[in-house]
Amino acid sequence: MTDIVDFPDLEMFDINAKVDTGAYTSALHCKDVRLVKSGLRTKLSFCVVEQTGLVAKRFYSADFKQRLIKNSFGIAEKRYVIKTRVKLFGRIIKAEFTLADRERMKNPVLLGRKLLRNRFIVDVSQRNLSYELKKDKLIALRAENRDPLT
Repeated sequence: MTDIVDFPDLEMFDINAKVDTGAYTSALHCKDVRLVKSGLRTKLSFCVVEQTGLVAKRFYSADFKQRLIKNSFGIAEKRYVIKTRVKLFGRIIKAEFTLADRERMKNPVLLGRKLLRNRFIVDVSQRNLSYELKKDKLIALRAENRDPLT
């Protein structure tokens, strides 16, 4: 199942996402993930990649972790994890995302069970339900603001 989500903190909107109940952790497509020194603190530096494959923007986070995550082949690998907000079905959810190179994957974002649990019921026969709801709300808002003389 797929949908289209927004990441307000990362200034990324209408991003394709795969809903994967087989994956525990959510993932975000990034490049050039590395630690950088900032005074006495260490920050995580990463480049978010747009759907076009172009690097959108570099971000820095002092709030990050490193975990062992099983990849799609079942092999454990160390990945950095950040918390960021994702908008899905009109709801803003603060969630953890691993930073991964998803260049070979169809969707730059993967939404895992940890994010979905106790929030959503997944119907694999549907797609882009959150995005369709978002479009319908935008159409309704535009209609409300329409000049009655036109």
